[in-house]
Amino acid sequence: MASITFDAATRTYPGAAHPAVDALDLDITDGEFLVLVGPSGCGKSTSLRMLAGLEEVTGGRILIGDKDVTHLPPKDRDIAMVFQNYALYPHMTVADNMGFALKIAGMGKEEIRKRVEEAAKILDLDSYLDRKPKALSGGQRQRVAMGRAIVRSPQVFLMDEPLSNLDAKLRVQTRTQIAALQRRLATTTVYVTHDQVEAMTMGDRVAVLKDGLLQQVDTPRNLYDRPDNVFVAGFIGSPAMNLADVTVTDEGAEIGGHVLPLQRSVRSALSAEGARTATLGFRPESIAVVGDGEGIPFEVVVVEELGSDAFAYGSLKVDDGPSGGDGKLLTVRVDARTPPRKGEIIHLSIRPGEEHVFSPGTGSRIAPAEG
Repeated sequence: MASITFDAATRTYPGAAHPAVDALDLDITDGEFLVLVGPSGCGKSTSLRMLAGLEEVTGGRILIGDKDVTHLPPKDRDIAMVFQNYALYPHMTVADNMGFALKIAGMGKEEIRKRVEEAAKILDLDSYLDRKPKALSGGQRQRVAMGRAIVRSPQVFLMDEPLSNLDAKLRVQTRTQIAALQRRLATTTVYVTHDQVEAMTMGDRVAVLKDGLLQQVDTPRNLYDRPDNVFVAGFIGSPAMNLADVTVTDEGAEIGGHVLPLQRSVRSALSAEGARTATLGFRPESIAVVGDGEGIPFEVVVVEELGSDAFAYGSLKVDDGPSGGDGKLLTVRVDARTPPRKGEIIHLSIRPGEEHVFSPGTGSRIAPAEG
């Protein structure tokens, strides 16, 4: 097993105005499951392919363990990659697909069979070893692709959106199996996805990228509770964090005709920037429904009832026009048993200490003083 280090690793494509991956600094510990997540074009797959040796590193370096692999060919990096499209040979059986790389490496038939059977047992593929890929479901094919990686006993597993071709129910099931398998094998794993729910449920840590730049790397809980900036705040969480541009006074933030008190340290930080506005963030579950006249009026536009949960989507309602919120559609978690009706006006308050304030200049989160 091995740790992984991206040391200012950069990939700039010929003719491109900006790097696809820009000076990525990232340390992944031995046995860790790290997820790279971000929107399309953020550089997550390019970062993975740089680690695999499938993309040239045009600046910085990459290490696996203590070995600099920046310019080594893929075959010399001791990695195994699982792709989005499975990449199985249709004319070979499951057993032959799983053992093909070992056969090419010159391993003996008995040892290959032993490794294939061990991997098949782990993946519950014992009864499928003599079948061809066309006789398998999508989930089974993906498990065969996983098995092909496992039999090689590599130092590092690389997975590039391996679940994107599966239906929603199978994705949930398979991601649980992959996470459990990784913990059992304790192999260092780098996993790429655009699905932040997948990232949050699978990774020991999650690295969020945007436009080739690393925005934040942390545990799923810390990303959710303490996002470094507006982008991470809006990207992590489902439903997403509510973000509203507000005016800041000596008392706090004006939103929906009401003033939300802010810590003195937060107000001081904004004042030091010369900022009279800020971006206010709050999670849908950080809202409490209060009595009429007690909080911020909120006009319900749509209600999603999900059984155990319900979410109301709507906008802030004030008599003299919008006051904070910019007329954006906001999301509020409401009582699933007695949700409000469409068109109803309810009153909301943000629970103390559960708001987030972001600098209007840098977009960085202004952390409140401890204690």
